[in-house]
Amino acid sequence: MSTRCYSGEREVAAIDPRNRGMAYGDGLFETMRVHDGGLPLWPRHLARLREGAQRLGIGLPDVPFIEARITEMIGATDAGVLKLLLTRGEGGRGYAPPADAQPVWLLALHPLPAVPGHGLRLRWCDMRLASQPALAGIKHCNRLEQVLARAEAESAGCDEGLMRDMAGNPICATSANLLVLRDGRWSTPRVDACGVAGVLRGWLLEQGLVESVVLAQGEVESAAALALCNAVRGILPVASLGARAWAPHPALAELQERVAMAYPMFSEAGAAA
Repeated sequence: MSTRCYSGEREVAAIDPRNRGMAYGDGLFETMRVHDGGLPLWPRHLARLREGAQRLGIGLPDVPFIEARITEMIGATDAGVLKLLLTRGEGGRGYAPPADAQPVWLLALHPLPAVPGHGLRLRWCDMRLASQPALAGIKHCNRLEQVLARAEAESAGCDEGLMRDMAGNPICATSANLLVLRDGRWSTPRVDACGVAGVLRGWLLEQGLVESVVLAQGEVESAAALALCNAVRGILPVASLGARAWAPHPALAELQERVAMAYPMFSEAGAAA
């Protein structure tokens, strides 16, 4: 892993222990797929980062400066994962955000995760997502719900876990959005009260390939097919959810093909790079 850290536009050696991102989760992050030395989904990640910074009242460093540093880090990288973490910066003890905090941010380059050789095995997580519309959709740094839910899935020997809101409605997986095929139409749960508005999910919605709806648990379990999607691994088929199993569905292959046409990194050849 390669990492670089900045305070505003000044490179620093490390994160200060007083950093509010570390103390309170007072920050945002984006996890982005690197392909042929670039970030094909960068405009969408940047739009979500800007929205999150505006909602939290965190200053966003000069975007051309950020982009130049990204290019320096990934320009020679064929495939990988770049994480951009933005925090409010340093502050004293206490929740009140300092008015003059200098945003601190870092870039970390990671290897591309392996593509699963099988359909994903899922389970319902006991951990629920709390409702907070002011934070819904953005990728803020408080991810304890996802951490605990993923531990449940790992303990059960599953690849991922599905999370519900406090009312029991399905929302997402711990690190991906959920796609559900019913009556020949793909849908994805709404994320206006909790959950993350994934950038690939956003593209699917804009293309009219998926619609955002409220789903019940039974509607997910009785679906013709399930898939998960995120900006790093694209669209992955689900093979089972608890005792329910699914065979490969042609509608899923069609959806994967549509995504790969727009973003070749998600084709079989691109995924193997």
